[in-house]
Amino acid sequence: MIYEIQDTDRCLHLFENWDETLIWSCLQKIMGKIYGDDPNHPAAAMAVLGDFTFFAGNPNAELVSYKPDFCSGDFMIMVPQNGRWENMITQIHGDRARVTSRYAIKKEPGVFDKEKLERAAASLPEGYELSMIDERLYQMCREKAWSADLVSQFPDYETYTRLGIGAVICKNNVIVSGASSYSRYRGGIEIEIDTKEEYRRGGLAYACGAKLILECLKRNLYPSWDAQNLGSVALAEKLGYHYSHAYTAVEIWGWQSASG
Repeated sequence: MIYEIQDTDRCLHLFENWDETLIWSCLQKIMGKIYGDDPNHPAAAMAVLGDFTFFAGNPNAELVSYKPDFCSGDFMIMVPQNGRWENMITQIHGDRARVTSRYAIKKEPGVFDKEKLERAAASLPEGYELSMIDERLYQMCREKAWSADLVSQFPDYETYTRLGIGAVICKNNVIVSGASSYSRYRGGIEIEIDTKEEYRRGGLAYACGAKLILECLKRNLYPSWDAQNLGSVALAEKLGYHYSHAYTAVEIWGWQSASG
């Protein structure tokens, strides 16, 4: 049987030394949830936030098969703690599973060149406008599939105001690029950057990312970055981050519960 873990301190040892802010958000009970095989003394656990699950402890088939009720989508990125978890995920989800690589970026407070970031944030072409996300822009982000993840983990603007922070670039009053908090943990955010396809490779994500980092530093928040691909790694490095390592993730398409 699978349980939602209410006292997340009981899972700390399972996720020990995993330098991942989405896990921290769950452990700190700020965003996301943690599930395990026992409510008080779990030997296996998964942290679930947005499109991500992280599996830790002893591999548990029931946990890998479990889809929480609040997860309505059919896509999930499952991150195994080790090869045993990876094998179990691929065996259980079969053709729905696609093993891929993601890229961890070092967390280094004090590494950023503020003057360089200020120049980057001011480097917009004529006709583009960079703004912090207010209630109107929050609603606009939600309306389009490509920009929804800029605010998707915050169910309303009130929650976004309390936990989130972000910037967008508009052209002709239409959002074309944005950088925002995918999630929040104690002391920082996890960054989400998206640009409308026809506006990519024009420096917009660079300007948005620079603005968001600057605003985080003003608020004593660390802007954590995790890269989906090597292009994201290159953008992170351009903004002052340093690459750490590649890690395995398993994308699940057509995600269903064990009974689905």
